[in-house]
Amino acid sequence: MDLEVVLPDESTDIAPGTFVELAQAAERLGYRTLYLPDHLLPPAPYGATYGGVYEPLVTLAHIAARTSTIRLGTSVLVLPMRNPFVVAKQVATLDQLSAGRTVLGVGVGWDPVEFAAVGADFATRGARTDEDIALLRHLFRGGGAFHGRFHHVERGVFAPVPAQPVPIMVGGTSGAALRRAAALADEWQGVAVDAAAFARCAARLRELSERTPRLGTRLAWSGGPDDLKRTVEEAHALAAAGADAVAVWFGAADGAADRMAEFAAAFRS
Repeated sequence: MDLEVVLPDESTDIAPGTFVELAQAAERLGYRTLYLPDHLLPPAPYGATYGGVYEPLVTLAHIAARTSTIRLGTSVLVLPMRNPFVVAKQVATLDQLSAGRTVLGVGVGWDPVEFAAVGADFATRGARTDEDIALLRHLFRGGGAFHGRFHHVERGVFAPVPAQPVPIMVGGTSGAALRRAAALADEWQGVAVDAAAFARCAARLRELSERTPRLGTRLAWSGGPDDLKRTVEEAHALAAAGADAVAVWFGAADGAADRMAEFAAAFRS
């Protein structure tokens, strides 16, 4: 099972260089993927509930220039809040500049207040996400005519075209999220699920499609030996339940590199 990391991005006090330092540490320690969260205009201050002070795709481009092997992803980009043509251009550019290391993790979002603040329709967010994923894949193949419920394109050239398909990851554990992952995603990521709940989600994904996506989920450990032991045991239980990857959030930026190293050593011992 691959270890992955969710970088801290919940505070305006995080220095820009911190992202590069943590990304380089994760790469040295053998973490396969790093992720950043996303919120555009939350109704309350950034913190534990609302992550994403720094725009994730821009920040990942910054990290890409200072790393070489670790995959660069979003966990997760709130796709129906954004213009999918701009997202496609950003992601394809990031993928080109990072030599094919991009993973686009997407979700439908959950806060109607934030949707209203940016002028996005909350009621149609699921349908828009489904169509946006189809549109992204269409654009990543070079563009051309596209006719959907929300987007109509008669002609257009898209570039840069990714050399290999950009993996699209769908996050969430609701019935709709699982159906979306089974139908449209290359990867799936749960959150706040134990091994038993993870196994139920994995079984549901297999029921929904013969093409099971790569399966992962998120954990959190911000320090303390007792919590470390519990979190490592939980990660091993998730691996036994069929997880291909576990992405860990290590708390505040201060000391996160040390916790990242401690967790990796404990998990592999």
